[in-house]
Amino acid sequence: MLEREIAFRLLQGPQGGKLRHLASSDGRLSQIRRATAWIRGHYNEPIDVTELAALANMSNASFHRHFKAATAMSPIQYQKQLRLLEARHLLIAQPGGAAQVAFTVGYESASQFSREYSRQFGLPPGRDAARLLAMGEAVALQVD
Repeated sequence: MLEREIAFRLLQGPQGGKLRHLASSDGRLSQIRRATAWIRGHYNEPIDVTELAALANMSNASFHRHFKAATAMSPIQYQKQLRLLEARHLLIAQPGGAAQVAFTVGYESASQFSREYSRQFGLPPGRDAARLLAMGEAVALQVD
């Protein structure tokens, strides 16, 4: 009963319209959510924005506009960010192979991956992974 009361108050509040829109299965945000879920599941594959727009049941122009409004980036930028975050995770979990990680997350060029990784995280992949691992070891030593 308490949860229902909270939900009722939220829906009646100033953000109620946005919450109803999010919950709506045929709303624009729901359509964009389908596209972002597809990108997350296939981040390492080339994407066709026209196919994503069709998946979201929108025109290309409408899809781009609504996607950017929901995520603050284009579908390609969203995919790139997912790839780079997964690459960072892999570099820490399996140190030593930046080029292999680049190909694993869907890059066709290790040099392009390195440039984009450096732009995103401020250091080349190998140095960033070494720094993060050293920070993790320092934190582990402090905990012990």
